[in-house]
Amino acid sequence: MSALAYKFKDALYLNITNICPCACTFCLRNDMEAIGDADTLWLEREPSAEDVIAAIRSYEPLDTYSEVVFCGFGEPFSAYDVMIEVARWLKTQGVKHVRVNTNGLGELVVGRPLAAELAGLIDELSVSLNAPDAQTYEDLCVPEFGPESFQAVLDFVKTAKEYVPQLTLSVVDFLDVDEIQRCSDIAQSLELPLRVRQFS
Repeated sequence: MSALAYKFKDALYLNITNICPCACTFCLRNDMEAIGDADTLWLEREPSAEDVIAAIRSYEPLDTYSEVVFCGFGEPFSAYDVMIEVARWLKTQGVKHVRVNTNGLGELVVGRPLAAELAGLIDELSVSLNAPDAQTYEDLCVPEFGPESFQAVLDFVKTAKEYVPQLTLSVVDFLDVDEIQRCSDIAQSLELPLRVRQFS
């Protein structure tokens, strides 16, 4: 059965879409079916907010988790309305820390500025930078928006800093040392931490 919610370590994760504007060469879904206690993260259909909330209820009480994270086999901003409605509901349930793992292309996906709409609903963004420049990003992430994608990620991050309390950039560790250092320089210029994710 496809999972809309799944437990991984001490957090509850929400798999709200399989749609993504990228086809990253290193994406976990290229090689695996599921993570954590899920049977499969491949969805039979795109869920509604009500579907996701019903799945969350099977994992109550929510205060037993360190955080609730929008992260599955798709880009959460590709189901933006669902994400926001569920995040709003989570806040009514007293969830203190809501994180979104994102490729940072949500504003291109939705077609408007979004950062201000996250205020009070999203406590942390983990944004996949994944490359030190536009060409490398296009080669690795194959974004449907083409060459403008890398700059769109940077622009989103700069604005989101004003509205989201915690923001982290990340890269995958198969980049070479020079590329990771250049990503670190970008993160430093934005006054943000950089996390190097293990490629497995």
